[in-house]
Amino acid sequence: MGIPRSDEAGTRLVSRSVRASVPSLRAALDAVPGPRTFWTAPDEATVVAGGAAATLTADGRNRFDAIKEGIDRVLRAGDVHAGTEAACPRLFGGFAFHDEGTEDDTWAGFPGARFVLPRVQVTDTDRGTWLTVNAVGPDATAAGVEDRLDAERDRFEALDDRDTDHTPPPRIVSRTRTTPREAWCDSVEAAIDRIRAGDLRKVVLAQALDVTLDRPLSVPDVLARLGDTYPDCYRFLVEPAADGAAFFGATPERLVSRHGRTVTTDALAGTTGRGDTPAEDDWLGEELLGDEKNVHEHELVAETIREQLAPFASTITAGQRRVRRLATVQHLFTPITATLGDDTHVLDLVEALHPTPAVGGLPPERALATIRETEPFDRGWYAAPVGWIDAAGNGTFAVAIRSALARGTETSLFAGVGVVADSDPDREWDEVQLKYRPILDELER
Repeated sequence: MGIPRSDEAGTRLVSRSVRASVPSLRAALDAVPGPRTFWTAPDEATVVAGGAAATLTADGRNRFDAIKEGIDRVLRAGDVHAGTEAACPRLFGGFAFHDEGTEDDTWAGFPGARFVLPRVQVTDTDRGTWLTVNAVGPDATAAGVEDRLDAERDRFEALDDRDTDHTPPPRIVSRTRTTPREAWCDSVEAAIDRIRAGDLRKVVLAQALDVTLDRPLSVPDVLARLGDTYPDCYRFLVEPAADGAAFFGATPERLVSRHGRTVTTDALAGTTGRGDTPAEDDWLGEELLGDEKNVHEHELVAETIREQLAPFASTITAGQRRVRRLATVQHLFTPITATLGDDTHVLDLVEALHPTPAVGGLPPERALATIRETEPFDRGWYAAPVGWIDAAGNGTFAVAIRSALARGTETSLFAGVGVVADSDPDREWDEVQLKYRPILDELER
């Protein structure tokens, strides 16, 4: 575990928050020290953070429990003064898709699990903006943190407002697909054969698109533009080091939120495009609602989520299946709410739900084995849980789809589709191209 070692009295956390007038979150993301963190979700505060007061890492099948135990050691019995719940200490990070973690240099710095308690954090709420400074370790003192807080507030309030970006984005020099179309069709056909033979019910197969730019990507610029186009999505940024790789995205899929004993999650599966006119848009949405293949795929996901929540919940309620529209695609969507029977930690729910059939398949172990055998690239953190956790075991995690990994002038985009018995390889190929668009559109802008 990569946390500062504690003395006999235990690891000491000191945290202080104060209201601040930060000119813009875009400017704050440029100003925070690395490694940087960014998180925003519907109906939640937006967080821009930097540095690492404490870092937790873990690998293997026990990574969820290891992170939970580490968070308890870091956050328990802390000396915390915060003016609002959203500014209280939280750890941000995520997990690799597979229990084995990441296997190649593409994902260097992204282990099986990694979470950071930021040294400095800007939290933007509907009731104002808060600046938080955290320190962990036997030498952390209230006086030292308060001095740093005063200095950081002066620095952030003096920033220029850089919300308007006048720098043209980098130009795409080349693109390389990890899976050629012919090989893709062959892999989908092989998966369909296994489903029809009864070995699988569903499997999600993904592709990667490697893009070379003529200069390094400005991730803050891309996140700002994604916010304009996808304001209702979960936008995130995870950097494992002060300089190097950045994993970011704008995902429409929530894995789970836990606040007290209330749990919310979504079933999001089944996809079609957007129309060129409102009438065509409506027609495509109605067609999606009645499409046997997409409805079957969606119900597999919704049913499995309810089954996975059942051991923890006293009640589970599913809303009406409907169409959720995004800028480039439309999805079938069912909201699901549960009430916990006991005081279950959010990471217990994350472990139970990941991977959902929307990104893995059914039965889970056979689907995961098929993914490993079929995909010619390392998923790393793609389609895995990313989010935050607090001292009470509350938190929100999204599924890291519509995402990319940037390192210098190289950016890898990821997208996948669910394969069921009546899937068509060519249609699945076209769907993957639609799912690249959220990130690719911003790179091409």
